[in-house]
Amino acid sequence: MRVAIIHDELMRRGGAEQVVLTMLKAFPDADIYTIAYNSEGTYPEYKEYKEKINTSSFQIFSKSIKLMQKFYFPWGIIAMKAVKVTDYDIVIISNTHCAKYVNIDSKALVFIYTYTPFRLAWNPSSYSQYNNAKGVFKWIFDKVISCLKYIDFKAALRGDYFLAMTEETAQRIKDAYKVDDIKIIQPDVKTRNFYVSKQPGDYYLVVSRLEHYKKVDLAIEAFNELGLKLIVVGNGTKAAELKAMAKNNIEFKSGLSSKELADLYANCKAFVFPQHEDYGITPLEANASGRPVIAYGKGGVLETMIPYDVHESKCTAVFFNDQTAESLINAVKTAEHLIFDPAFIRKHAELFDENVFIKQFKSFVEEKYEEHSSSVIKSH
Repeated sequence: MRVAIIHDELMRRGGAEQVVLTMLKAFPDADIYTIAYNSEGTYPEYKEYKEKINTSSFQIFSKSIKLMQKFYFPWGIIAMKAVKVTDYDIVIISNTHCAKYVNIDSKALVFIYTYTPFRLAWNPSSYSQYNNAKGVFKWIFDKVISCLKYIDFKAALRGDYFLAMTEETAQRIKDAYKVDDIKIIQPDVKTRNFYVSKQPGDYYLVVSRLEHYKKVDLAIEAFNELGLKLIVVGNGTKAAELKAMAKNNIEFKSGLSSKELADLYANCKAFVFPQHEDYGITPLEANASGRPVIAYGKGGVLETMIPYDVHESKCTAVFFNDQTAESLINAVKTAEHLIFDPAFIRKHAELFDENVFIKQFKSFVEEKYEEHSSSVIKSH
């Protein structure tokens, strides 16, 4: 049984790239296809699979996320559509945008694990560039988006089975691609990479790409007023802007090792998660470190966190209901007076461990492949 795994791009460190690493544990002999690969930009574990990674002609832009994004339309799409994935029994597509654009022969059974439908096509308002565009630029943006919707929808038709992270993302997939039967398998957290500290420190923590929709500015605004220590880990197009608005109680870090990041998780007072995220691996990483989460109560956290009501020892998070600095400030003040149970929080995170994902994912793919093979044999 030959297996191929296709992922949008391997140029950064994010939750989707972690999921692919877990997929590779489920199918270790799989070949990997992607628009571009940057060994220094993404997780170092991918170096173990270097000989199996196949890239598109768009690899020339792999040293820069900004260049990739700048020339993605139309050159990235054209490059990905030219990639041929043939002679495989199973093709697993891990994607938000371009992974499903490749050429797949009719022989393969195709599984599409969609984190969320392509944001630029189906939710353009999540990008500040779109919101700020005016006049002819807005007209051009809308034309590009209309084209992307057509390409994205047509490519999705090749999927035999769709998988989603949560009920919310499953509904988005249904709305965008008009499919009904969607299997939900929640992404994993690699609990072995994190530990519980006996004596956490005095700071709060954000780990995020520094982009508009991540709402890190909300956390900075809140902690500017609170005056409490906040460490922000990450990089992105909004880095300079966010650093400029932050007061001296806020520190920025990037390019950390796995050990350095685990130490920051283990020793924070709480993890701050201000965005509406499709799923959110980082809150589970905080939980795997025995630390509570202060989160905007929408999206994936509704399915992964246990919110505080009256039992502080039996919760993993404090939610705030409005995506405002004031609402976040009130949640931080609430958390300041609670006594959490690190052992309970860690045990909760273990429900989402990678071994759980591997078992569910591998079982689903193999079961559907056996059903498919049996039907092919019967038809002959």
